[in-house]
Amino acid sequence: MRLKFMSRGFRMLPRHFVARMSSFTESPAKASLCCENNTEEGAPPSYAMYEALKDSCQNNATYFQPDDSENGQRLYQGFMTLMDHIDTVWPLVDHVRKVAPLYDFDSHSPGNGYRSFVSVVDSCVLHGLKISRQVVTSRDALLFRKGYFVKEVESCGQLLASLGTCLHHLHTLLSWAQPGDLFPTEPHSPEELFAQADTINQYCFYGRCLGFQFLPSMRGILKGISICMAGFSEAYYSHGNLISSVWTGGQYLIDPEMRARRIVNISQSASVEFCKAFWFLAESEIMKRVPSLMSSTVAVNKIITLPPEPITVQMSDGKETTVLPPTVHIGLQGLNLRLISVNKRAGMAGEGSSSLPPSEGIVFHCHGGGFVAQSSKSHETYLREWAAKLNVPILSVDYSLAPQAPFPRALEEVFYAYCWMISNFKEIGTTGKRIVFAGDSAGANLIAGCTLKILSTGLRVPEGLFMAYAPLLVSFIPSPARLLCLMDPLLPFGFMMRCLKAYASSNARPKSGEQKMSSKDKEIAMGPKEIMMASNPTTPPESNGFLKVSTSQEGISEGPSSFEEVSPSDLAELQAHKSGSERRQSSDTTISAASLQSEHNASGITPQDDKSQQFVSDFLERYVLDSDTDSEGRRIPVIKPNVIMAVANNAQNESNSHKEASEGSCTCTLVGEPPLVVDDDDCKEKKKIKTRLSEAATGIMGAMSSRFAYITGSNSIRPTQEELAVRTNLDALIARSPSDEFIFSVPRDPFLSPYWADETLLSKFPPVRILTVHLDPCLDDCVMFAKKLKKLGNIVGIDVLEGLPHGFLNFSLMAKEANEGSKLCVERIKQLLDLENTPPNDNMEL
Repeated sequence: MRLKFMSRGFRMLPRHFVARMSSFTESPAKASLCCENNTEEGAPPSYAMYEALKDSCQNNATYFQPDDSENGQRLYQGFMTLMDHIDTVWPLVDHVRKVAPLYDFDSHSPGNGYRSFVSVVDSCVLHGLKISRQVVTSRDALLFRKGYFVKEVESCGQLLASLGTCLHHLHTLLSWAQPGDLFPTEPHSPEELFAQADTINQYCFYGRCLGFQFLPSMRGILKGISICMAGFSEAYYSHGNLISSVWTGGQYLIDPEMRARRIVNISQSASVEFCKAFWFLAESEIMKRVPSLMSSTVAVNKIITLPPEPITVQMSDGKETTVLPPTVHIGLQGLNLRLISVNKRAGMAGEGSSSLPPSEGIVFHCHGGGFVAQSSKSHETYLREWAAKLNVPILSVDYSLAPQAPFPRALEEVFYAYCWMISNFKEIGTTGKRIVFAGDSAGANLIAGCTLKILSTGLRVPEGLFMAYAPLLVSFIPSPARLLCLMDPLLPFGFMMRCLKAYASSNARPKSGEQKMSSKDKEIAMGPKEIMMASNPTTPPESNGFLKVSTSQEGISEGPSSFEEVSPSDLAELQAHKSGSERRQSSDTTISAASLQSEHNASGITPQDDKSQQFVSDFLERYVLDSDTDSEGRRIPVIKPNVIMAVANNAQNESNSHKEASEGSCTCTLVGEPPLVVDDDDCKEKKKIKTRLSEAATGIMGAMSSRFAYITGSNSIRPTQEELAVRTNLDALIARSPSDEFIFSVPRDPFLSPYWADETLLSKFPPVRILTVHLDPCLDDCVMFAKKLKKLGNIVGIDVLEGLPHGFLNFSLMAKEANEGSKLCVERIKQLLDLENTPPNDNMEL
């Protein structure tokens, strides 16, 4: 009977149905082709996918309808629900598909947020068709896994439903903007947008369907990063408890729903400090060795530290001017530059003699990292390749990071580094005949802002700009591409908003160790003799941010002025808030410009401050603070008994404190090992031995956890009560509306958002090449900025790549398509380095 039933099941599939199902590939839909019309049928060819999915779902629903088992009925309901969602989404995506080409940069470079969403919906349909096809071909098998496919079908239905909600938002955006404009013409808040439709279910984007919209070569990488993010959060929010984090991290590998829940809660609830800690894993010792092992070999790879001294530079009219070092927010600091060159060239400082003449070109680079993380070292994987293929030196700036150094600190440092470069070409092995700016993500924003500053001050303008997936409008102005961050594994919505807030909103920066700035806005004083870079050009207006800034974001408030004001709890908390990076930072921050050091120094503390901090630290450890272990075996600072005695307020406490001090002075106790107490009772002796073994094991685990926390540098020893409550309840938070994250003010400053720059300055921009990807939340920034430059008559070109994520350059050694994208970057930079031989406006197919 079973064999007959199986044959009946196969006979239900018509040949044309099987042929139509097998004609579709499993790769994601291409955004550049998803809106092309089929002249024979008068409809996009992708509609055949929708018909095929409906037919396949109907076939599977008919098959499982008579199945009385729980999973059988769930499969039936899942396929019927999927059909309903197709009917709902179809007309919505149809309208967007028709109007999307109106928003492209040009016909040779199709790409905008509307196209991207059409391709995402098409990719979801392809994903559903793949699952339905697997059910059709294996449902009669003896080992058919009903439970597995139930979850796959239901998750696909939830995914399509969420995309339907996104399409409703896209229709609202279309009504807000003029044809061809990706940004609303009138001010509209994100709250208005999300009030137009149901709340988007983000869980479905990070569970079983994670990465469905990306190329197959990227899906495994993105899944691995998501698992690492969820597992890392366990270590971060359990204060470095290694065993529990590894155990729970393994669960994220086998439980996609648990992983999705964790990632969404992290995205919506984690602080910017968590983002920094996670992204700084790329700076770990293991990751630092990857470029030297897998990337191209370079002859020069060193750090040049610029002391904070005035620089005399020559302006474009031949006059000289003086540029002062940046002082805003964190005071005078040394600035690190990384020089990478495939060859040693004549004149390079510290490289000896060389017969190779200086290069005629130089690439001035700024790394990405959301303004809050990473450095030139973490971007070395592709910088080495670029240096080898371009055969010119690359000078990359390690600018200060937010929230400790918000806008405009990083921009001022990049401008300062550029001024030093044009005055010291010989030391970096170039004649400086041709200068090309290059940057990705946040770095692209900084080089665009630096170009505006160069134009406004009359310095030499670079010969070209290359920008990769650039955020050129630092504000959450609603646009179709910005909604892509709701499903982005590398740049989740909450991460993006917190990074923008940390950089653009000055009241979100830490207070500890910073100079007090005037509340009144200061302008950059620019004259023929001197450019004042020490001022604060634009102070954002006071923000009423919805997110309450936690202690980890604000830092520690200024300490009391005298020792008499310090209570034991104050002293313990003061020591507890010292992060791992603060305990490890070097005392040397500025050396001569010609001297070199092997490793990046980002301490952010002047030598005088560092010595004073070291003195205070030594004083606390020697006379005030002792160490103990908590219930989990971690070392925690406690007040020494004699200090408690000194601050006692009554005689009884004083006598008790004397007793504790006398006992403590005669005993030296190791962590995890209590003082030995002699007890004749066998029961107590066994209990004592058991306690010692238990605490010894706890001490070992505490040491391992402390080492793990030291490596990650993720959190302090003892968080505040508020921070502890947030951490311990993070996984229990309910997903809330994304609009809650938007309520903070951002100034309309062209140096912060180059898209707002005056057309007079933009018209003077050098040739620009922009490279981005269809699935980038910053895609609309790039397209609209390129349109603006084109309208002004500038030389500009844009390339939009398929199926790659924001930040794909960091995966150029791991994915073939990412490596090809990096090669295209090299070609575009070559065009900018030699415009006479290769016109920069020619589009090159990847």
